[in-house]
Amino acid sequence: MTDPLRTGAREVDTGTMRLRSSTGSTGRGVPLSVYVTALVLVPLLGVLALTGALVRSAVARSDSAAEAARSVAAVAVLERVRAAVEQEVVPVLTVAALDSPELVEQLGLPAMFVATARTQAAQGLDTARAATDAALAEVPADSSAAAAASSAVAALDSLRGSGSDQRTVDDVVATYEGYLQLSDDLALAQRQAGEGARDEDVSATTRAAVADVALLSRAAQAAGREMPLFLSSLTEIDVAVAADQWLSARAEYRAAAAALAGLTAPEAQEAWAAAEAEGPVPTVDAVLDAQAVPGAAPLTILGLQDLVTQSNARSTVVADVLGAAVVRAEDAAVADQAAARSTTTTTAVVCGALVLLTALVVAVVWRSLSRSLRRLAGRAQDVSEGTLVDVEVGGPREVRTVSSALRAAVASLRRIQDQAGAVARGDLDHALLDEPLPGPLGEVVHASVQQIVTAVRQRQELQSALTHQAQHDALTELPNRAQALRLAAAALHRAQRSGAMIGLLFVDLDGFKAVNDGFGHAAGDEVLRQTAHRLHDAVRSGDVVCRLGGDEFVVLVEPAESEDDLMELATRLVETVSAPITVGTSTVAVGASVGIATSRDASTDADALLAQADAAVYRAKASGRGRAELFDEALRAQLVERSELQAAIAAGLAGGEMRLVYQPVHDVGSGAVIGYEALIRWDRPGHGTVPPDLFIGAAEASRLICDLDRWVLAEATAQLAAWRSAPGPARPGEPTVAVNISGRHLVDSRVVADVAAALEASGLPAELLVLEVTETVLVDDPTAYDHLATLRATGVGIAIDDFGTGYTSIGQLRSMPVDTLKIDRSFIASDEPSHRTLVGMMIHAAHAFGLTVVAEGVEEPCQLEALRAESCDQVQGYLMSRPVPPAQAGAAGSDGVRRVRAQEAVPAGGHPQVN
Repeated sequence: MTDPLRTGAREVDTGTMRLRSSTGSTGRGVPLSVYVTALVLVPLLGVLALTGALVRSAVARSDSAAEAARSVAAVAVLERVRAAVEQEVVPVLTVAALDSPELVEQLGLPAMFVATARTQAAQGLDTARAATDAALAEVPADSSAAAAASSAVAALDSLRGSGSDQRTVDDVVATYEGYLQLSDDLALAQRQAGEGARDEDVSATTRAAVADVALLSRAAQAAGREMPLFLSSLTEIDVAVAADQWLSARAEYRAAAAALAGLTAPEAQEAWAAAEAEGPVPTVDAVLDAQAVPGAAPLTILGLQDLVTQSNARSTVVADVLGAAVVRAEDAAVADQAAARSTTTTTAVVCGALVLLTALVVAVVWRSLSRSLRRLAGRAQDVSEGTLVDVEVGGPREVRTVSSALRAAVASLRRIQDQAGAVARGDLDHALLDEPLPGPLGEVVHASVQQIVTAVRQRQELQSALTHQAQHDALTELPNRAQALRLAAAALHRAQRSGAMIGLLFVDLDGFKAVNDGFGHAAGDEVLRQTAHRLHDAVRSGDVVCRLGGDEFVVLVEPAESEDDLMELATRLVETVSAPITVGTSTVAVGASVGIATSRDASTDADALLAQADAAVYRAKASGRGRAELFDEALRAQLVERSELQAAIAAGLAGGEMRLVYQPVHDVGSGAVIGYEALIRWDRPGHGTVPPDLFIGAAEASRLICDLDRWVLAEATAQLAAWRSAPGPARPGEPTVAVNISGRHLVDSRVVADVAAALEASGLPAELLVLEVTETVLVDDPTAYDHLATLRATGVGIAIDDFGTGYTSIGQLRSMPVDTLKIDRSFIASDEPSHRTLVGMMIHAAHAFGLTVVAEGVEEPCQLEALRAESCDQVQGYLMSRPVPPAQAGAAGSDGVRRVRAQEAVPAGGHPQVN
C-alpha cells in the first residue's frame, strides 16, 4: 500500500528539485537592468528623435532664411540692373533717332539742334552704359541672379554692337524692342527670385518684408517701363508701339503705386508717402496724367528733356525705397537664420541636458531599486532552497508589496512546515493541523494536509485491520493458526520465566462434514461461527480460543493449574459444542473431540506443543469421538517416530530417493491424453516404496512439504518440456502437467517465486502448468487466495482438487481465481442417486462459471458413460490409466487414446500426491 507520508515526501523532493531547477535556470534569463534600460531607452530615443527633428527643422528654417536672403538680394541686384537697362533705353533711342536722317526729317529738327542733341545724348548714353555695367558687375557669381545677369550681358553686347552711323527706322525699332525684351527678361528673373523668397520657410516678419520688396519691385518695373513707352508713342517710330500701350503701362504704374498702400513696414510706408508728397514722383505723374488726356498739347523738346530727367529721378526714388525694403528683408532673413541657429543650439543643449539628467536619475533609481531587488531575490533564493528566512520590507512601494507578500508566504510555509512536522512525528491530533492557511492556496494546502492526515489515519486503521486479518480467521473472527502459534510461543516464554504450566486444547469437530453435505456450506459456516462463540464463552477471560482452519480449534490456557483442570475444561467444551445448533429453520448437531497437551518447563516450542495436542485429538477420534485425550508417553513416542520420519524424508529428498509418476488426463469426448497429474513416490532404502499417505502427512506437519513441492514443480515442468522437445508425431494440442501445492506452501511468501523459477529453468510456457489446491486452503487463508490470484495472472492454470469434500459452496466459484474443478473420487465411485445428482449439479454449475471439470477416480465404464452424459470435460482414473513412470506416460501421450495399464498398485486416499 502506498505510504502517504513517503508519497508526500517524494512530492516535496520533486517540487524542490523542480524549484531548484527553475531557480537555476533564472541565471540564464535577461537581467532586470536590460528591461529598465530598454524602458528608459525607448522614450529617450524618442526624445532624441524629436530633438533631431527639431534640429533638422531649425536647420531647414535657417537654410530657408538664408535662401530667402539670397533671393531678396537677387531681386535687389536684378532691380538695379533692370533700372540701369531701362535708363539706357532713352539715350540709346535718342542717339538712334538723331543718327537716322529719316527720323530727323520726319521730326523736322534743325541741323544745329540735331548736332547739339546728338552730343548730349551720346554723353548720356555713355553714362547710362557705365551705370548698367556697374550694376551687372555687382551681381555675385554665386547668386541666383547670376544667370539672368550673364544673359543680360550677352544681350547688351548684341544690342550695343548693332549700331552704325546711318540708321534706318527699322534699326531703331529693332534696338528699342531688344532693350524692351531685355527689360522683360530681367523683370521675369526678378519675379522668380521674389517668388523663391516667398516660397521659403521663413517667419511672418520676413515674409512681410519679402512681400514689401515684391510690391516695390513691381512699382519700380512699372515706373521704369513707362517712360520708354511714352517716348515711343511721341515719335511713332513703330506702328506696334502705339499710344494705347503707353496708356496700359501708365495704368500698370498707377495700379502698382496704389498697391504700395499695402506695404507692411512702417519705414516703407513713410518713405513712399514722402515720395508721393513732393519730388519727381508727383511731378512725373502730373505731366504724364496731363499727356494721357485726349487732345493734350504735345511737350516741347525742353519739356520732354525735363520729363526724362524727372522720370529718371522718380525711378531713383522708387529704387531707393526698394533698396531700403530689400535691406529690411535681408535683415529679417538674417534674423530668422540666427533664430533658427539659436533654436538648434538650444534644442541640442536641452536634449543633451535631458539625456544626462535621465542617465543620472536612472542610475540613482536603479541603484535604489537593484539594492532592494537583490535583497529580495536573495531572500527568495533562500526560501526556494528550503531556508525559511525573515524577509525585510523596504524599497519602492512595489518592492515593499512583493516583500510583504513573500514574508506572508514564508509565514504560511512555516505553518506548513510545522504541520508537516506534526504529521511526520505522528502527532495527528495536534491543534496546528486544524488551523487553515489564508487564501485559496491555503485552503488547498490545508485540504491536502487534512487528506494526508486522513490517509495516515486510514493507513493506520488499515494496517490494524490487515494485521487483524492476518492474525484472525475471517469467518469466526478468532485468532488464526499463525496467531495461535505466536500466542503459544509467547505463553511458553512467559511460563519459562514464571515456571507456570501451559495447556493447549485441540478441539476437532465430529460430524461436521455431514452438516455441509446435508445442509450446505452456508449452514456449515453458521455452525462454525456459533461453535466459536460457544468456545469463547466457555473459557476464562484470560484464555484464548483460536481457529486453525476447517473444523479445528485450539484453546490456549495460561496458566493451567493442573492436568485434571484441563481435562475438566475439555469435557465441558465437548458438552458445550455438542448442544443442538439452530440454523435457519433447521436444527443440527455436531460433536467434538479434544486433545490436550501441556508444558511445565517450556522445554518445547509452539509447533511441538500443537503437534502433541494434534496427536492427542487423533487418538480421541480413534477411540470413539466425543471425548478428550491427554498427550502421554505413548503419543510422545509416535511424535518421535514422526520426527524421525521427517528427517528421513529430508535425507531422501537430498539423496535423490524421490521420483514422480504421471497419471494421464483424458478428454471425455475423444479419449485423447490432454494432460498429466504429477504424483510423488519415495523409494526409501531398506523399506521399499513408502506409501505417500505415510510420509506426506509428516511432511505437511513441517516445512518439508514446501521443499517437496519445489522439487515436484521443478521435475514435472522439466519432464513436460522434455516431452515437448522430443521427436515424434505431432499431437493434437499441447498437454499440460498438474502439480499439487500444499496449503502450507501456498501461504508461503516465496510460492510465486518458486513457480516462476521452475518455469524459467525448464522453459515451459506458464499456460501448460496447472496448480492443484484443496478448496479448504482457498476458504481458510486470504494469503493463499491472493497468491493464487497472482499466479493465475501470470498464465498458470489453477484447479480445485477433491472438490466437494471441503466447505466451498457452489456460489463461491464465481469469485475464486480458478480455471478447473476436479470432482472428488468419492462422488464418482458412489452408487447413491443423490451423489450422482450432485455430480451433475457440480458439472453444470462449473460450466456456468466458465470452468473446466475433471472427474477423478473413474474406474468403471458406467462411471465414464454417466460423466459423458453430464457433459463432463475430462477424466482420470484406473479405467484409463494408473499413475505410471515418465517413459510409459510419454508413450500414452504419443498413442493418443491408448490406455496404459501399469503394474504398480498404489493405494488410494491421503494427500493429493498419493493418487
